[in-house]
Amino acid sequence: MTAMVQARGLSKSFGPLTVLDGLDFDVERGEVVCLLGPSGSGKSTLLRCVNRLERPDAGVISVDGEIIGFRRSGDQLHELRGKELARQRSNIGMVFQNFNLFPHRTILDNVLEGACVVKKEPRATAREHALRLLDRVGLTGKVGAYPGQLSGGQQQRVAIARALAMRPKVMLFDEPTSALDPELVGEVLAVMKDLACDGMTMIVVTHEIGFAREVADRVIFMDGGVIVEQGPPHQVIDRPRVERTRSFLARVA
Repeated sequence: MTAMVQARGLSKSFGPLTVLDGLDFDVERGEVVCLLGPSGSGKSTLLRCVNRLERPDAGVISVDGEIIGFRRSGDQLHELRGKELARQRSNIGMVFQNFNLFPHRTILDNVLEGACVVKKEPRATAREHALRLLDRVGLTGKVGAYPGQLSGGQQQRVAIARALAMRPKVMLFDEPTSALDPELVGEVLAVMKDLACDGMTMIVVTHEIGFAREVADRVIFMDGGVIVEQGPPHQVIDRPRVERTRSFLARVA
């Protein structure tokens, strides 16, 4: 079987700045991969290329065997836009740093939005699923509340439930705890650990070294748009082989 996520020759620049430099990258089905590295190393851009929020300058990405952003016709690739691209993205859950909830809609309606609008699920079916997800993230009593009435940790748990409501094949997390007060970080990481235990394929950009050590199947250290070092957490975090990895971990530990 092919990997759930595959990237080959992935490159992306912003003006003169090269952010991804010919990256090859695989994530197996059910694997949890944590991306570590300094700001500007390309971690978030890699995630945004996976779900086509950023258009790579070169290279291809596939999710579950389907090339993201393109439709194959014989030997030709035709770039997707609009509804076709939205259909592909619906298989890729994304959780951002800053929640991105609709402030004028209830928590339940925030979770329902994608399933009803993008996936065209019947509202009754989507609502039943949304309520199960809100229960799973510990927010059963908040379905009628609005985002502004919730703590940051609760809002991020709503964002996770919203992404899961699309029934994604892979979940992307872009520093999901970086905007939270320290005492709220644990409640979000607990939900992510639960997802990992259930076998969800996950790519997580994080500076939470303890989470990476405990939950990740593989840790990747990036710098300068390339993969510097990768391997199981006990190797990369506890016994890094590359000096650049050692110096980074010494600063963030």
